[in-house]
Amino acid sequence: SSVFSSERTGAATTISTAQIGHLPTITRRVEDLLRLTPQYSPMSFGFSFAGQDNRFNNMTIDGSYFNNSFGLAGQPGDRTGVTPISLDALEQLQVNVAPYDVRQGNFVGAGINMVTKSGTNDFSGSMFYNFRNDNFVGTEAGPNTFNPGTFKYHDIGVALGGPIVRNRLFFFGSFEDDRQTQPGTTFLANDGTQTSGGNVTRVLASDLDALSSYLKTNFNYVTGPYQGYDFQVPSTRFLARLDYNLNDRNKLSLRYNLLNSSSDILVSNSNSLGFGSRRGSLDALNFANSNYAILENIRSIVGEWNSSIARNMSNNFIAGYTTSDESRKNIAPPWFPEVEILQAVRPYTTFGFEPFTPDNQLRYHSYQLQDNYTIYLPKHSLTFGVSVEKYHSTNVFFPGAQSIYVYNSLADFYTDANGYLANPNRTAPSPVTLRRFQVEWSNIPGQSEPVQPLDVLYAGVYAQDEWRPVANLTLTGGLRIDAPKFKNTAYDNPVADTMTLRDAGGAPVHYNSGSLPGVNLLISPRLGFNYDVQGEQKTQIRGGTGIFTGRPAYVWISNQIGNTGVLTGFRQADNTTAFPFNPNPDAYKPLTVTGGPATNFQLALTDPNFKFPQLWRSNIAVDQRLPWGLTGTAELLYSKDVNGIGYINANLPAPQAAFSGADARPRWIKNRIEDSVSSAIVLTNEGKGYSWNLAFSIERAFQSGWFAKLGYTYGVSRNTVDAGSIASGSWTGNPIFLDPNNPAAGYSQFSPGHRVFGAVTYTREFFAGSPTSVSVYFEGRSAGNNSYVFSGDMSGDGASNNDLIYVPRNTSEMNFTTLTVGICPACTVYTPAQQAAAWEAFINQDSYLTSRRGGYAQRNAVFLPMVYRADMSISQDVGRSIAGRPNRLQLRLDILNVTNLLDSDWGVAQGFVTTRPLTFVGVDATGAATYRLATSGGQLISKSFQKVVTTADVWRMQLGVRYMLNW
Repeated sequence: SSVFSSERTGAATTISTAQIGHLPTITRRVEDLLRLTPQYSPMSFGFSFAGQDNRFNNMTIDGSYFNNSFGLAGQPGDRTGVTPISLDALEQLQVNVAPYDVRQGNFVGAGINMVTKSGTNDFSGSMFYNFRNDNFVGTEAGPNTFNPGTFKYHDIGVALGGPIVRNRLFFFGSFEDDRQTQPGTTFLANDGTQTSGGNVTRVLASDLDALSSYLKTNFNYVTGPYQGYDFQVPSTRFLARLDYNLNDRNKLSLRYNLLNSSSDILVSNSNSLGFGSRRGSLDALNFANSNYAILENIRSIVGEWNSSIARNMSNNFIAGYTTSDESRKNIAPPWFPEVEILQAVRPYTTFGFEPFTPDNQLRYHSYQLQDNYTIYLPKHSLTFGVSVEKYHSTNVFFPGAQSIYVYNSLADFYTDANGYLANPNRTAPSPVTLRRFQVEWSNIPGQSEPVQPLDVLYAGVYAQDEWRPVANLTLTGGLRIDAPKFKNTAYDNPVADTMTLRDAGGAPVHYNSGSLPGVNLLISPRLGFNYDVQGEQKTQIRGGTGIFTGRPAYVWISNQIGNTGVLTGFRQADNTTAFPFNPNPDAYKPLTVTGGPATNFQLALTDPNFKFPQLWRSNIAVDQRLPWGLTGTAELLYSKDVNGIGYINANLPAPQAAFSGADARPRWIKNRIEDSVSSAIVLTNEGKGYSWNLAFSIERAFQSGWFAKLGYTYGVSRNTVDAGSIASGSWTGNPIFLDPNNPAAGYSQFSPGHRVFGAVTYTREFFAGSPTSVSVYFEGRSAGNNSYVFSGDMSGDGASNNDLIYVPRNTSEMNFTTLTVGICPACTVYTPAQQAAAWEAFINQDSYLTSRRGGYAQRNAVFLPMVYRADMSISQDVGRSIAGRPNRLQLRLDILNVTNLLDSDWGVAQGFVTTRPLTFVGVDATGAATYRLATSGGQLISKSFQKVVTTADVWRMQLGVRYMLNW
């Protein structure tokens, strides 16, 4: 049993070949299998373990590194939403959340090892074809009707392994190609008679139709459709492996794998530029030509040499090279400013060139070496090892090069654009107040693309003793030391270096803009134990404690290289009339640049003492054999940040005022120390974060034709920031209520909450040689968490939509101003008293807000209701023997969210009506904040959640046929 093993100390899960082959999946991605791990948390943007950032996992293939090292996604394949390796190439999946074996490093989430198949003395393989279309998608999700749009998916593959030279040289190869067409968005514009909800937004189709026609007529800009359009996701993957038994003591293997993929992606929701939240939602709907396409092409070659030396020594050596291309482009080529339209201070629609896509190129590669030397003694196994990774990336990141305009209303845009049409040569002031203007330009003469090279050498050494003082007790003690070294490839800005900024404690500080962090030793001691109580593998107590070190997302370091104020210049202005609309994206860029410090810029800096992420993780568990072949496990995991991730804005002065009344938070009248610097975001460390996870599970291993696993987990994860990929966005997007440079530990967006899951597989031969298999996976979990914040920049610190709301004790602590919805005379006016009554009712129906009366809402503390879904797979084999060996044809049906197929009200998640219930308006004569209540469908908000309708909320079905050959 993989559960009862003297080498098992901390939380770990092994997923077998049988489980890989039977569990339901239509994406054929490993996360459909990893969910058997109790500490697993499914996310809308990947998967997480033990409440940690999904980029803090370490993916390996046969022990060799295979990561999205730059960190724009969690794992390889996540950028385009495909699997990097065919499931038919996998023998086993190994998930280690708390291994106290120091050979396993480079993660503070989990280590995930994909073990690939190898050839044998027999030829065996498979050929398969899977397909689905929009007829295989449900159309009802509770009270809402779902229009699936166009769904087409075709997947064809082959895998084959066997001998080249019997007993000596073997091969295995797999090839898979799939083509997917899917809806770009399932949200629909409002026809003017509908109430927003489900997948119907508040955005009026009449507004979008008129805007699209206006732009085509007057600027020859084609917006593309706003609904009913398709995205394309093609991908091809290939793996080849050779295994060579040189002799009885030496075995060599060579593996090559390839992924070619691309995907159309919706416009970014990041608020690092503009106002964010641009994608289709109940509030907003963007045009198709503001979306973008991305590549994810990977090549990897790895060699491994396993040798036995004398009778009691062995050595494992791995060398490899991996290269990735994650460049992107706009879906439609016209070079046009990005324009965002707000309504009631919330994003309404977006058109123009996607904000982060101009000249966006990302290519990176890494070389790796690992060596493990083990000496086996009567009661000790001594291991000594070294790992080295040399990483290089070339990133061209030019956000805002097309110019960003944010208007307070559609009417304001028309007024400003008509002013341009009347006089293209006009100068400031604009006839309207622009909510935000931003533009970035290359500051190096003759260099149109701001290239950001990053070089990292990351080396580690380790030693370990596995000691068995008695037959039923194993103690493991080890020490790992890692040391990263960055090559200084950033442009130094001497002007910025002389600026006196503020650190997190408010003390004066200077930063060297061109210096990356120096070498910092990262020491990771670990101690683990495994105790077989009776020595009969019936009761096992195991656990350990120690330090785990992971790599940061290297994009966090690359941010500094691209934002020192020399490579590029940057200008941002809020509530301004200085930048009237101009369709020329270059209208407000300097005519000449010198290569010296730009006149206006933003800074991304790194604390010179910054260290890679580290946490102290402790684990205790009991495994118990139960009747009927069952095994029960209870496991507690606790992690405390040693070097967590934090951000400050060193250009933010101390607050100059405070609001009066019940909500007396600090207030900034001036939010820049240096007016020419829009922000100076510093990547630093913090030690406030922690997480814990309690898990119970019962499992029956595959035997007598069936497998089962049931589990319940509850986890909490807290940190000070959920870092994005852009320094400024990581700071501005962090929900706070006091000092944004000293945030308290709050719930992480990866905080797991409650989760219950179960998997059952049953196989039986109703006909000789033709087994039938049924597999069901069931899961109940929270659909996510979020924060209640103000719309707008209440505190005045320069960050919008991140100020946590104050929850009043009663209506006497409310301070509303009149709200007008719509355009008069066809408008609705809500008085302050009406809004106060509606807000009081809203708080009373929201259990979380009720619990926070007289205090501030907490970061990411509002959890959506649990959603319960089941997936099912049914397969039927038809077999016959060829030359005495079994060959089978298999028909398979996979159904995701089969619960919704059984009842349209089942398996449907709920979403937030809004996470911005209040819009900040201003300050009254007494110094108290004034605000307005949010609306939904023209009515004042009255409920926190409502059922949503996305692809995940309806059933989806896939048919497949497979031929399994042996000879």
